Amino acid sequence: MSDTTYTTLLTHPGSAHKDDLLACCVLLAANPVPIERREPTPADIANPKIAVIDVGDSHDPERGNFDHHQFPRDTPPTCALSLVLKHLGLYEDAKAFCEWLEPAEWFDCRGPNHTAKWLGVERDIIGKLNSPVDMTLLRRFAAANLHQPGEPIWEMMRLVGLDLVDYLTSTRARIDAIDTVHQLWKIATPEGGSLDFIFIPRADPQIDDPSAGLGHFLREKGIDATTAGTIYPDRRNTGYGISRYNDHPALDFTQIESEPDVHFAHKSGFVAKTTASDPERLKVLAQQGIKR
Repeated sequence: MSDTTYTTLLTHPGSAHKDDLLACCVLLAANPVPIERREPTPADIANPKIAVIDVGDSHDPERGNFDHHQFPRDTPPTCALSLVLKHLGLYEDAKAFCEWLEPAEWFDCRGPNHTAKWLGVERDIIGKLNSPVDMTLLRRFAAANLHQPGEPIWEMMRLVGLDLVDYLTSTRARIDAIDTVHQLWKIATPEGGSLDFIFIPRADPQIDDPSAGLGHFLREKGIDATTAGTIYPDRRNTGYGISRYNDHPALDFTQIESEPDVHFAHKSGFVAKTTASDPERLKVLAQQGIKR
């Protein structure tokens, strides 16, 4: 992440939009400074200690300028949030981990009609996705020209930024940690074939909640379509969780609920928890979860 520090965040007055609000949120995570909502002056544009966001007709990250409105019409959808995330080195992970980001870029740059067409849905679906949380934050953000530490909207925006940055960085850390320890197990099926399971052994130091990063890891490695199940350390005890991935139809872990070392099997069959830690025993339990 960039080590740039700002004394002020500055964005446009008038109506607030999701991209300028979220861009400010992300910058607040490392820069707990006031937010001014007004037109920038030439001195603001030139001052690298003032982050000028979604206004000013300048994209110059080294000087803290993050506007996209001057980009050519055929530029891929890019909003102020995109530019801030790119400057912080978080954009590619945000694009991969946050499914809402690309639609937000489209909505800000192309409007609701083009966004609906791009998503392949009817125009009225876009309105049905509005949340009162979004509406209140945007309205309250737009209602004042200055937001300072200690005020409710400022504090809430900083929490949003802290949580988003933490989510991106912690997910990246999980993926990188999983990449160093994971094993691919091919578990034989009754028909003579095999199913791919990804096994995450306990590591030192222990990976924080590895199951939370497994899906992103599998998609990043391009093996999500071929993976049937995952086996990972259980956060609540010394055993392991065994899950089907993407609701794979060949697996039903209610079939192992009577095993003495299985203390939980969800009635829908998608996951079981075991006190077993020996890899060979885990392979047996995974195989017993394959439908016959």
